[in-house]
Amino acid sequence: MARPTNRLSARAVQTTIKQGYHADGAGLYLLVGPTGAKSWVLRYQRDGRRREMGLGSAGVVSLQEARASALEQRKMLVAGEDPISARRVARAAGATFGEAADAYIASHRSGWKNDAQADQWTQSLRDYGPNRTIPITEVDTRVVMACLRPIWEAKTVTATRVRGRIERVLDWAKVHGMREGENPARWRGHLENLLPKPSKVSKTQHHAAMPYGQTPAFMKILAQRDARSRRALRFTILTAARTEEVTGADWSEFDLKGKLWTIPAGRMKGGRQHVVPLTQAALNILDPLPRNEPPFSLSENAMLYLLQKTPPKGLGLPFTVHGFRSSFRDWAAETTDFPHEVVEMALAHAIRNKAEAAYRRGHLIEKRALLMNAWAQHLLGETS
Repeated sequence: MARPTNRLSARAVQTTIKQGYHADGAGLYLLVGPTGAKSWVLRYQRDGRRREMGLGSAGVVSLQEARASALEQRKMLVAGEDPISARRVARAAGATFGEAADAYIASHRSGWKNDAQADQWTQSLRDYGPNRTIPITEVDTRVVMACLRPIWEAKTVTATRVRGRIERVLDWAKVHGMREGENPARWRGHLENLLPKPSKVSKTQHHAAMPYGQTPAFMKILAQRDARSRRALRFTILTAARTEEVTGADWSEFDLKGKLWTIPAGRMKGGRQHVVPLTQAALNILDPLPRNEPPFSLSENAMLYLLQKTPPKGLGLPFTVHGFRSSFRDWAAETTDFPHEVVEMALAHAIRNKAEAAYRRGHLIEKRALLMNAWAQHLLGETS
């Protein structure tokens, strides 16, 4: 009979003070030392010998991370490798930051919403992270600050994301025995003493939105040529969707006969499934596309680049793809009588009012279909 796993809880890890080994299962133990220090240990047998591998301090490595690390080590055992020997080889070889970053992204890719997220990690770390060839053991506070200081005020949002990504890569490297010591990219108690708070140097900037009165002219410009990015942007505007919802779309999400696009919860910003009524204009974009590849497989910034290169004459930059959601909302509020909750649901926004939230569960698909058809008529210049 197999022994139970996942015996420990996060609270137990925090409160356990009894000295000794506390089993979580499958060879993973929480070790409480004589001084009360806690660490993770993986016990296994190799060639008839019992071996014990440290997986990091419990103050740095969470229970979930320890389980993930133990699972990776057990996979190595199944493959015929000794995890402790492999760790020694890795340390001797001197893994680089680039290798660690690539390995981290590869190990987490399946849990992310789509490939675009992995691409964003890769690109941001290549553009702003530590030199990929620097040994992972040499990434210290000086190196991290050299990455962040030049962009902290000019590109604050990007800088905070890069800092977090560097921190996670370094934590992952430590769990895998590639480095030791504190994480030089951590914010609390460390970089917060060296850099101003992001909220102090960056004011919230709303996505620049094209005035809704100009959107029909822009749609005509987009329709002048049949290119992938132009089709994707037209579809994005017609559906009032977010960039990543369109670029990550799969044919399995579309019911063309029922004129519905169902975006699964895992791909939505709010973590809730979203159903989009499809207008004939949107269906006309989808119909001729090949079914053996995703309908709108593009890089994260492809539509933004197109938008900035092809603005309607007389309008200045910058406009953003996300800003068309604001264009849609302004158009609905100023030129139509559709209820607020119908417009908000079309944008997949959370409704905090309980009465409105309950109303959502009714026949809003029909009302939203009318809303999206009216929006399409506006965009195509078919309104009087």
